[in-house]
Amino acid sequence: MRILHLTLKKKWFDMIASGVKKEEYRDVKPYWNIRLENETFDFIRFRNGYATNAPTITVELKEIMRGLGIVEHGAPEGKMVYILVLGEIVERTGC
Repeated sequence: MRILHLTLKKKWFDMIASGVKKEEYRDVKPYWNIRLENETFDFIRFRNGYATNAPTITVELKEIMRGLGIVEHGAPEGKMVYILVLGEIVERTGC
């Protein structure tokens, strides 16, 4: 079981935790190309900030693809991004 660890701002963390946001976005650039291309992850562990006791949620990762995301959910307008398609929340800590 492979877990991708990502830190989020409160707005996006809360939207995912509530089930409103079903995709997370990352820029198509060398850093993310290395981390996401030809890699397989089962889950994403989202962390709300960098504090030691920051809330976390672990979410099933259904698919990684490239495309245009939903601007209202944090995707840049008109720019290709990695779209991390989220499934069910399997664990919550501190929230």
